[in-house]
Amino acid sequence: MARQTKPPASEINTSEVQRKNLFGSWSAPEIGAHAFSYLVDSWQRSVVFMDVLRQRGNIFIEHEKQGKPPVLVFEYEVVVDGRTLEDPANYALVRIIPPSDHPTDPTKRPFVVIDPRAGHGPGVGGSKIDSEIGVALRAGHPCYFIMFFPKPCPGQTIESVARAEGVFLKKVHELHPDAEDKPFVIGNCQGGWALMILAAVAPDLFGPILLAGSPISYWAGVEGKNPMRYTGGLMGGSWLSSLISDLGNGAFDGNYLVQNFENLNPSNSLWGKQYNLYSKIDTEPQRFLEFEKWWGGYFFLNKKEIEWIVQNLFVGNKLTANELKSADGKTSVNLYNVRSPIIVFASWGDNITPPQQALNWVPDLYDSVDEIRAHDQTIVYCLHEKIGHLGIFVSASVAGREHAEIMSAIDMIDALPPGLYEAKIQDSRPDMPHLELLDGRYLITFETRTIDDILALGDGRHHEMPFEVVKRVSEVNQSLYNTFLSPWVQAMSNEVTAQWSRMLQPDRLQRYFFSDLNPAMWPVKILAKMVREQRKPVSPDNAFLALEHQVSERITDSLDAYRDFRDAWSERLFKSIYESPWIAAAMGLSEKTGQRKGPTHEEWLRRELKDLKRLEHESHVEQGTPLDAAVRMLLYQGRDIGVVDERPFRLIQQLIRKTPAERRPTLAQLKQAIKRQWFVLLLDEERAINALPILLPENDQRNRALNLVYQIATARAGKLDASQEARFRRLEKILGIAVLSDPSSSGKK
Repeated sequence: MARQTKPPASEINTSEVQRKNLFGSWSAPEIGAHAFSYLVDSWQRSVVFMDVLRQRGNIFIEHEKQGKPPVLVFEYEVVVDGRTLEDPANYALVRIIPPSDHPTDPTKRPFVVIDPRAGHGPGVGGSKIDSEIGVALRAGHPCYFIMFFPKPCPGQTIESVARAEGVFLKKVHELHPDAEDKPFVIGNCQGGWALMILAAVAPDLFGPILLAGSPISYWAGVEGKNPMRYTGGLMGGSWLSSLISDLGNGAFDGNYLVQNFENLNPSNSLWGKQYNLYSKIDTEPQRFLEFEKWWGGYFFLNKKEIEWIVQNLFVGNKLTANELKSADGKTSVNLYNVRSPIIVFASWGDNITPPQQALNWVPDLYDSVDEIRAHDQTIVYCLHEKIGHLGIFVSASVAGREHAEIMSAIDMIDALPPGLYEAKIQDSRPDMPHLELLDGRYLITFETRTIDDILALGDGRHHEMPFEVVKRVSEVNQSLYNTFLSPWVQAMSNEVTAQWSRMLQPDRLQRYFFSDLNPAMWPVKILAKMVREQRKPVSPDNAFLALEHQVSERITDSLDAYRDFRDAWSERLFKSIYESPWIAAAMGLSEKTGQRKGPTHEEWLRRELKDLKRLEHESHVEQGTPLDAAVRMLLYQGRDIGVVDERPFRLIQQLIRKTPAERRPTLAQLKQAIKRQWFVLLLDEERAINALPILLPENDQRNRALNLVYQIATARAGKLDASQEARFRRLEKILGIAVLSDPSSSGKK
């Protein structure tokens, strides 16, 4: 019996159908009609799906023929080709040619993006209009991109790459002699550790640096999660990468790194990605093909490079311990030498670089925020709630929010007093004071944090101890492989065998098979054209379509269950091996192995550093300009807030622009004044504020400075809070100038 009423298809969604007995409420004719329309639709989707795979294969082959250029959507020109340098490297510096509707300002700070060389090709940081590069171009900044070619130069090492990137940064400086400040450099994923190394070796080349989804502390993570960190231990260390390189005739195929990423989420790799295309075959192909062009563009590293990366970073974790040295032993990578503000952008939804791996280098290096300040360092971190690893670079929503706000606040970050901050981005509200000071719809603030706040992001660091055993096991296995097995593997390998092994890799093979190289795919192109012309999508309320979705969900759930079991088993196996005191003893290690905390400072060295800072700023207490006095007062009245707001800084910028040229301070002078006066207040707050009359000897100077400080201080909340008002009245008393007439006037002035 047919139903009395049937809502239109537009009012029925899949979830409503799923809640019913799929066929119990339908008559036989209706079931037959649904079955027929679903069969037509599924057949058409299957044909178009196969054609999209054919297109993917053709794109893959064509991309290889073109030399695998970066997947940038912006026009570019090569400025420096690293292959022509004295120590050649397969890298190049390219200038992004701005679109005609967004010309760049040569006086603005240049932006430089370093993409990861982690199996894929370059370009992900600019693969969309809404991207890191797109945001910078819209703001008028000159943009540069450090790209790389598919194959490394003969004899190339990581040092070769670092030297090439140093040459690139020097070239950017030469091209922008009138820029307002040093380049802002972004390191995406694996580009982040390369950026940190170069910033430690050549700190004068950099303005602020951004580490986006970048692993720096490789042993960090949370128990029960982050299974990728166990891979090295379960494989016996770094020797496997050497074996793969030897089989590749000295070249390491980036496809193996891509497979590691794929294995993290088998439900997406084996089913979800393909089903998403199949189920949305009318809208999804373009996005799918654009992504697959980058995802399937496999690049190479040579044996020396991958061995250095695995032995020193993935397994050795030597970067945050300041144990990295050049090949000749003359140059050490000391992260304390980084002078630029460091911005870390990570996400809780990132299963490749979790927040702990992105941030635990901070407690590795510093015991406290006071030590961060003593090193004159500013560290800012921003945590996204759910975006995945790739979304950090390719998500339009992230580009329009996090990247846009961080980039717009670069000058503000550069001017922050030394310390540790968390960046918070929130939507503006109509009731917010001084909305006119914001550039867009978001407000960014910087809240002071401590080392304990970083440690609280994880579940402790005791579970990092077994990785020291892994490091030692890896060294032993690597030595055994180099001595006994490597010579035999190299003798049996040549370029022919290496090329055949690459072509037979499943990821490459399926692209070759589903392409026009296969005559069996030729009819698919013709058939797909006919199907697209006569496409008949099934109604969204179709019972069989709902059944399809349910089957897909069950497949996904099954693969997720397999993943969870595999990861839990891997963690237990790892712990059973490397937490065993027998293994540690066999490797000549004690029970307390792994309880290192980065490069520990001797207590006398800490005291010496603090004494030097004190002596450096001692002379500034009773000396300074009116700018120093105003900055000192501004910092003093807001010391209890713990939050640095975007609006006061925007107001300061406006006031500076309105100041007559002969009295106008530069941005660099403002930054230096902020850092200098911050340390003066830390040194002796009472002495610092009591010295203000010396810095402002005339009453009109004092009155002008106090009014200016009040105007800036109230830009955040529209008025002073109780703590600010008490401090402000103390300033009035010391200077003998009354700006606030009564306690309630702060909200009315």
